[in-house]
Amino acid sequence: MTKQKFQELKDKNLLAEEGGGKKRIEAQHQKGKLTARERVEFLLDKGTFQEIGKFVSHRSSDFGLNDQKFLGDGVVTGYGLVNGRLVYVFSQDFTVMGGSLGEAYAEKICKIMDLAMQNGAPVIGLNDSGGARIQEGVVSLAGYADIFYRNTMASGVVPQLSAIMGPCAGGAVYSPALTDFVTMVEGTSYMFVTGPNVVKTVTHEQVTSEELGGAEAHASKSGVTHFTCPSDPECIELIKKLLSYLPQNCEEQAPSLPYETGNEKRTALDTIIPDNALQPYDMKAVIANIADKDSFLEVHKDFAQNIIVGFARLGGKSIGVVANNPGHLAGVLDIDSSTKAGRFVRFCDSFNIPLVVLVDVPGFLPGTDQEWNGIISNGAKLLYAFCEATVPRITVITRKAYGGAYDVMNSKHIGADLNFAWPSAEIAVMGAKGAAEIIFKSEISAAKNPDDKWKEKEKEYIEKFANPYIAAERGYVDEVIMPSDTREKLMIGLEMLKNKVAKLPRKKHGNIPL
Repeated sequence: MTKQKFQELKDKNLLAEEGGGKKRIEAQHQKGKLTARERVEFLLDKGTFQEIGKFVSHRSSDFGLNDQKFLGDGVVTGYGLVNGRLVYVFSQDFTVMGGSLGEAYAEKICKIMDLAMQNGAPVIGLNDSGGARIQEGVVSLAGYADIFYRNTMASGVVPQLSAIMGPCAGGAVYSPALTDFVTMVEGTSYMFVTGPNVVKTVTHEQVTSEELGGAEAHASKSGVTHFTCPSDPECIELIKKLLSYLPQNCEEQAPSLPYETGNEKRTALDTIIPDNALQPYDMKAVIANIADKDSFLEVHKDFAQNIIVGFARLGGKSIGVVANNPGHLAGVLDIDSSTKAGRFVRFCDSFNIPLVVLVDVPGFLPGTDQEWNGIISNGAKLLYAFCEATVPRITVITRKAYGGAYDVMNSKHIGADLNFAWPSAEIAVMGAKGAAEIIFKSEISAAKNPDDKWKEKEKEYIEKFANPYIAAERGYVDEVIMPSDTREKLMIGLEMLKNKVAKLPRKKHGNIPL
């Protein structure tokens, strides 16, 4: 009798592990996709996966569901280790009813998220689902809402990472959108609220799923996804890499790598700023010279490229980098770059990751498009994010820091802890040419040769204001440093700030200008 019961358990395990069956698994592989279980095994350290809810099945009988019962109900859930660190994971199984979400399915995901919150560990969602299980009606919608609520409650408590590895449409998109980072697989994944057929009916636009909500569209146009990868394995490897920069929860620090201090001078930085103030240079090369070798992981690489954000290591410790990019739109702040950087700053602040800000910003992008679409309120998001951040914050002004954009980019006035400037820094209300035109308008107009007088006054303005020394005299810049000393100054500064304590005024929460 006992032997028979053991065999029954063995059979049930095998049945659960088959998902939707061999034919559907083969179809998944033919699309270049891994199965839900293969993804979990690839993500977690070998032999560490502990499954929860393996024998759960739906409780519905309408519309033929009685004949479509699968153990696990279309989602694999559990916990395990990634590089020795605890994580919770759910992996949607497209081979079971298209990965559609029903009541029991949602309960499994909610249980995992509750455990993650209680035990302070990241949640990783591997998404591959056709959406709500229509046959279950409103309970499937309730299931989504239960997940959304937990996403929101977990926000800022534990890191939440989403991988889109197949379809993700309708209400299903809002769970990944509420998480911290979204990764999409090129060619096999898409996200949209309403699909191409609905779009065609309502707006008469002809568009494919890929054009509407594929990885490239969301990486470059909407900014919904932070990373794209060519395949499932590469997507999972990126998630592992990203986790290495993050702490387990908001109460902990990110893990450090061993590091021995050596010669921290980076002489290449002394020649990186061109003599011509209008000429761009490679800000990513600046980051590469400041950070530990090959440690920079760029976030949102293809979206709002006038600002660069990402994780790096400095002396083995995890940092967040925000840098204007003079190689794209001269590094101006606009709507997209402000929201991109603001969100990144808030993530780093949520999880105790110090911020290093590299500034070369000529101002905000002018124009009716920017004004009418809310550059004021969107620019304020980045300002708000920096003002609210209590993690160690260090700014380095490499070249231009003009106007209100100087204030917004982690200036001393909004709570930066240390502010450095290179000798090439220009800190002023505006560029010399425009400033001279305004200040000396009458003199220029009255001159025999207005152009020569304008150039003369422009030079006068540059000598007086387009340098870091007046700001240094006021204490707005703590030190003017040689570019080659930047890495060492940052390492020493962050070591000094490692025990920083800063508290926000007592309140329920602030009202960020959304």
